[in-house]
Amino acid sequence: MIKIRSLYLRVVLTFLAIVVVSVSVAFPLATVFFRNLITTEFQADMLAIGRQLVTLSEDIQPKNLDSFVAGSNRLNDNYTLTLFYENGEPATAISLDKKGNPRIEPSEVAYVLHGSIYKSLDYGMPKDPFNQIKVGLPLQVDSKTYALFIHPNFSEVARRQVQTAVITVLLIVLIVGSLLILVASRYLVNPLKKLTLATERLARGNFNVHVSVKQKDELGQLAQSFNHMAGELKQLEQMRQDFVSNVSHEIQSPLTSIRGFSKALRGSEIDEAERGRYLEIIERESERLSRLSDNLLKLASLESEHHPFHPTTYDLDEQLRRVVVFYEPQWSSKQLELDLELPRVKVTADADQLSQVWMNLLGNAIKFTPLRGTIHIQLEPLNDRIRIRIQDSGIGIAASDQERIFERFYKADASRQRETDGSGLGLAIVRKIVELHHGTIELQSEIDRGTLFVVTIPILIYPTNK
Repeated sequence: MIKIRSLYLRVVLTFLAIVVVSVSVAFPLATVFFRNLITTEFQADMLAIGRQLVTLSEDIQPKNLDSFVAGSNRLNDNYTLTLFYENGEPATAISLDKKGNPRIEPSEVAYVLHGSIYKSLDYGMPKDPFNQIKVGLPLQVDSKTYALFIHPNFSEVARRQVQTAVITVLLIVLIVGSLLILVASRYLVNPLKKLTLATERLARGNFNVHVSVKQKDELGQLAQSFNHMAGELKQLEQMRQDFVSNVSHEIQSPLTSIRGFSKALRGSEIDEAERGRYLEIIERESERLSRLSDNLLKLASLESEHHPFHPTTYDLDEQLRRVVVFYEPQWSSKQLELDLELPRVKVTADADQLSQVWMNLLGNAIKFTPLRGTIHIQLEPLNDRIRIRIQDSGIGIAASDQERIFERFYKADASRQRETDGSGLGLAIVRKIVELHHGTIELQSEIDRGTLFVVTIPILIYPTNK
């Protein structure tokens, strides 16, 4: 079996097959419909002509009715008139059909001579209506009853000419339709070719692709979706490169410190105090690497579909108090004032994950708030949700940085000081945990006027089916 791999050829052949099948089905149906329509019109026309002849004959009472009918035949080439006497004998020879049988039966003549009008269509549609359709009318002249029959006079040549004309028209329609299908198919397939070429470029790693399609139909929507996908992939690739660059930088910096101070410790001229300071730096940088590794693993686990989620019902206000107590050495050393509004609220959620959220947010607030600053923590129960506000009087975040502050490894300019000792993963982890709890996190901040984080989560939170 031959496989057609070209979509263009398949579309063309499909359309051609549809046209051929449609013409094959429509031609006999149209033939039957128009044959019935034309036959009915012929019968009505023949009845009208017959009634006119009957009326005319009865009015003028011709002495030679045979000559009158023969003269009428000579004046009309479309129909043939046949006259029958009272005894059923024809005045002229009865015409024969293609099989050699007389077109008018004696029973039909007798029916008309009894005063009835004969219409062949009243007995069903004949197989060959152009030869078998006929009408008969009674005629009274000189107190004698005659039968006048009328039937169409189509020659075989004329019928073949009609059939040839119909077939010619169908062939012209088929040829013109095929040419139009060839053009239309190319018009339809051309956007798909563009998409194929763009997809191949995209597969080779070139994300600067754009498919220009003017159609507004499904192909146009497909092209727009492809362009949107290419843009998203380009953005993801840029994020991946930034991620690799940031991870490399975050890892390389402490490794460089560890390597440098390790080499310095080999020197014999270093005193004990200096040696202790070097060892402390190495330990601090090692802890920094450990935290970076832990945060990376935690963020990867949160973004996977198999991160454990263990909801329990507990006092959220008590959890926030424990986090404040945990950071007491840090905020006490900076003489910070903590203002707590924590009414008793129970929540059903993953306690460990939400504890990580409060640890990161409060840790940042303490880190970036200067000496003798203030931190306000408010717990506000709503109808079916809970709102937690953590506001500080710290250095604030610039408006240009606020849109990207939740991205991995992103650090605002004001927080790029070495003493902050951050990796830029904390807020990314916070946002992911809040999203897993079907909540939202908002940021409001001004330079030198502090920062406000608002976390809103439902009171009842259950794991999401994935």
